[in-house]
Formats: sequence, C-alpha cells, structure tokens
Amino acid sequence: MRGVTVSAAMTGAMSPADFFGGLYISFWIPTAVLTAALVIKLPSIVKLWRDPLLRAVGGLLLLACSVFLFAVPSVIAWTNRVVGVPNIAAPWVYSLITAYCAACLLLIVAWRNGPADRSPTTRRAMRWVVSVYAAVIVGLWVLFTLADVPRERLRDLDTYYATTPFMREEILLYLAAHTAACLITWHLIRSWVRTQGLDLWLRGGLKALGIGYALNLVYDASKLTALVARWTGHDLDWLSTHVAPPVVAVAAIFIAVGFILPHGGQYLHERWRVRVSHWRLRPLYLLTRTVSGSGVPFALRATAELRLTRRETFIRDALLQLARHVDDDLHRRACAGALALGHGPRRARALAAAVTIQDAIAARKASPAAGPPAVSLTSGTPGPGPGPLIVPGLTAGPGHAGGPGFTVHSDLTGLLQDIDAVSRALRSPAEIEEVRSLAAGPNGSPGPRASADPAAPAAESSVSARE
Repeated sequence: MRGVTVSAAMTGAMSPADFFGGLYISFWIPTAVLTAALVIKLPSIVKLWRDPLLRAVGGLLLLACSVFLFAVPSVIAWTNRVVGVPNIAAPWVYSLITAYCAACLLLIVAWRNGPADRSPTTRRAMRWVVSVYAAVIVGLWVLFTLADVPRERLRDLDTYYATTPFMREEILLYLAAHTAACLITWHLIRSWVRTQGLDLWLRGGLKALGIGYALNLVYDASKLTALVARWTGHDLDWLSTHVAPPVVAVAAIFIAVGFILPHGGQYLHERWRVRVSHWRLRPLYLLTRTVSGSGVPFALRATAELRLTRRETFIRDALLQLARHVDDDLHRRACAGALALGHGPRRARALAAAVTIQDAIAARKASPAAGPPAVSLTSGTPGPGPGPLIVPGLTAGPGHAGGPGFTVHSDLTGLLQDIDAVSRALRSPAEIEEVRSLAAGPNGSPGPRASADPAAPAAESSVSARE
C-alpha cells in the first residue's frame, strides 16, 4: 500500500512526544512558590543584611523567580515586542539563568565556609565565581549579536536554532554554565545531608534541595540530548519542548520547599510546642486557681509565648502561696507508694506532687487565715502583685527563706521545677487515688483533698479555654 499513514489515535499507541506533551506545568506555579519562599526569607535578609549567606539565599530566590517569570511564553513575546528585536528575550533569560547559577555557587561557598569566614581562599573563590559567570553573560550577548535569528520562537528556540552559527554556541554556553553549577551544588548538598547532628527540618530542606538540583540536571540532559539529536539529523525535539519545561518547574518547587522547610518548619514546630505546653498546664492551672480565686487575665493581643509564660508564672506563684501547707511526709509516702505501683521515678514524683498539692489546697481552705500573707514573685511584698515573673531554676532548702513571711519547703522546689509533669499527672485521677490510698496507710486518710469540694469542679470548668 502506498501513502497509507496509521495515526497513533487509530492504533491506540502513544509516542513519548504525545505523552510528555500532555504534562504541561505552567511556569506561573513555580514562580508563585519561589516568590512565597522569598517573602518568608525577606524579613531575615533585611534584618541581617550583612550576612553573606542570607544575601546569597535572597539573590538566588530573586533570580529564580525572574527566570520563570521571563520564561513564560507570553512574557517572552511581550519582551520581544517591547524591545523590538526578535528573540531578544533569549539572551535575557539565558543571562538570568547564568546569574542564578552564580548565586547557587556563591551560596555554596558561603554555606560551606560559614558566614563569618573572610579568609583569602573564600574571597578568591567568590571572586572567581563572579568573574567567570559575568564573562559567560557577556559572551551570551556577544554571540546573540553575531547570530542570525530573525524568526521569533516562543517555545522551541533551542532546537529550532540548534544548528545556527553563534546561536548554537550561545545555547551550549548557557547549558554548560547551568550544568556545572547544578552538578557542584547537588554533589555538596548530597554530602551535607549525611552529616550527623543536623536538625530534622534542616535535613529535610537539604533533601528537597538535592532533589531540586538533581532535576535541574535532568533538564540539562534533556536539552543537550535534543541538541545532539539535531546535529546528527534526528528529531528528539520533544525532549526540549515537552520534557525539560515540566522537569525544571518541578525542580524549582523542590528548591523553594528546600529553602522554606528549615525556616517554616522550625517556626511551626515551635508554635505547636508552645501551644501544646500551654494546653498541658491547664489541669494544674485550674487547680491552682482555687488558691487565689482568680486566674490569669485574658489578653487578646498576647502571643502564645506570653500566655505560656503567664500561666507558668501564675502556677508557680500559687504554689509558693501553698508553701506553709505542704506536707513533706505525705509527699515522701506518696512518692514511695507511686514507685511501689510500678511507676518510673519522674512519674512517681509527679503523682506524689499532685497528691501533695491537692492536700495543701484543702488544708489552706480549712484554715485560710492561718500563717503569714501570700507573697508574689514580682514584688516580694504581700499581695498578688502585677504580672508576676518566673524565677528559673529556683532552689531552696529547709530554712532558706523564699520570701518575707514564709519558708520554701524542700519538696516545693521540685513542684516549681516540674509543673508540666505534675499537670499531666492530674489528668489521671484514678492513678492519683491509688497513690493517695497507699500514702494514707492502714490508719486512715492523709487529709482532705482539694477536689473534694463539690463546688470546685464547677468553678474550674468555667475558666475559658483560651487561657
């Protein structure tokens, strides 16, 4: 048969060009992701502008955003139309890519040697990178001036002009500069990922960067393969027009994630840790509210850290007010009982502290007028005081005054220092009851409990969950 052509649709087969042609990823997506990474990093870059590492990161992200912005086909057409020279966008985009490569290498030099390193070797390496890549950019414009590229190509310029004198050399020049920078960066990042002692988020960011630069090498390989195919009389243009663009778009997303993850991940992790700590202290906070009858005033604009600090301080202030009611013997018996039940040392101390605090609150309620007035950690004078402060690592033994009018018990020191464990123990009332029973012994109860007051739960439950 003569002149019969069987299409892929009729046979059900799909060529690689058809398959990858459907995998289109708009360059606006990596542009948006890279811009988000730059916005997240921008406050630190402005604040610490003298840090060469941060400047390199900022320059790299800015150039990466510019590359994808000016590589969008509609923007390429706009650039050519505004300047009035066909394909003038090509050397401009190639120059941005080359400058991005230089930023990658400068980042590597600053990252590897440390931001404080100003040694002659480091300066010489940075000058070498700047001079070499500046020369490449100049070479790109010179070659474009010498090349004859009158027909505008928005998507396939690399392969369309692959055999055109001077334009061929220009395309090879930018690809060689890009490949060298990505190969060096990928190799060093791959080595750093294996370093011991890296933070979880930093290691994840490095892995994302490694994937991003490895995909950049795939982009270079696709472009170079398509060019070599053109030189040898074959047609693999689909590698350049359909494979390389989505690959480099995904690579940019990974690179952006690599820069976002260490900063954003640590920030979110810290916010989560603070809020969880605030929530964990709620049982002990509700219990100690019964000491003074009031809680921490709610402040709408207070940060999560400030709310946690105020809650910790309130609890410690309340425990100091209970100092004269703390029963050391009960605490020791309760701790021994918790150990006898099979709890670990820290858990046993927390359960014993919960029993002791409940007993102290009940004893205080039974004789509210006994003993000297309460003392605030803020002023050191009688009264609640405005906004008490934490005293880190507070230690006091028997006979050491914790404030005017009372003595800090030795067991109270442990309560002040491990309030998180005590608060978590209060979420297990059944275990507290078991420990209380063993601490009471065969002869009876160690004393009334703070939770025995039927009105207390109602008062406690009325506290806003926001505090």
